[in-house]
Amino acid sequence: MKTSEIQGSSNVDIVRGTYAASARGDLDAFMAALAPDVSWTEMAGFPYAGTYHGPQEVRTNVHERLGRDWNNWQAHDQQYISQGDQVIVLGIYTADSNKATGKPLEAAVAHAWTVRDGKIVKFVQYVDTLLVHQAMTALPSD
Repeated sequence: MKTSEIQGSSNVDIVRGTYAASARGDLDAFMAALAPDVSWTEMAGFPYAGTYHGPQEVRTNVHERLGRDWNNWQAHDQQYISQGDQVIVLGIYTADSNKATGKPLEAAVAHAWTVRDGKIVKFVQYVDTLLVHQAMTALPSD
């Protein structure tokens, strides 16, 4: 069953809800958790690197591209650290395979979220970009 909003009132609940929405393929619920002026930064060296503003830029430049480029891309949230409006999530990215190379992915990740008035206003990604790059790069032929 899909839902159009994230349940829970604490900052950790709101962030945790984005991972749950993503895992069930409910991109609309994920986007509904973002403030209209959200600032979303994908790390330099990551294939979708940049800072995007607003839910539509995040959808187009990050989430749609992940779906286009990877089979079963998942962000697994493993540990939460919260103070005030800041929530840090430690976890791993996994994918069954990159669609171009067929290579799987597993890479450690940290996400820094800022939540205000029940909406995500800022996101910054930290990830082992070398592992992502290796999964997206074909081996030279012999």
